[in-house]
Amino acid sequence: MPLPDALDSSSAYAFRVTIDGIEIPKVIEVGGLKAEVDKIEMKQQLKDGKYVVRQIFGRPKAGEFTVTRGLTDSKTVVDWLKTVSQGDLAGARKTAAVELLDYQDGLLMTYNFTNCWIRSVEISSLKAGATEQSTEKATVCYDEVTIA
Repeated sequence: MPLPDALDSSSAYAFRVTIDGIEIPKVIEVGGLKAEVDKIEMKQQLKDGKYVVRQIFGRPKAGEFTVTRGLTDSKTVVDWLKTVSQGDLAGARKTAAVELLDYQDGLLMTYNFTNCWIRSVEISSLKAGATEQSTEKATVCYDEVTIA
């Protein structure tokens, strides 16, 4: 669904993250959403002696993104990392989607990731007397991304 006015923009707070179709709760930040292709530089000397550099596009690149969520007693992310660490390729590879939403929770755009696996899990700093929530940050690698 498009935004109501051509001058409107999407907000950064309206999004949803799913892994294998299951929505991840308490997500507070997603970073590194990117679709990218390799760049190939073709350098050549022409017959008249002129040096020319031409840039052409190459193959799509794999990548990674991060998901930060409020820390709970859920072991889903840690169990996923354990599956990867044990070399279980079939169990480790998943699909993921990050949906960007409009002001009324209508779908604006979706980043779809295939062959995802979790590379790392990081817990926020723990500090005596701290008044902020603890978070869990997961880095997810993927083979392909499509934007719909």
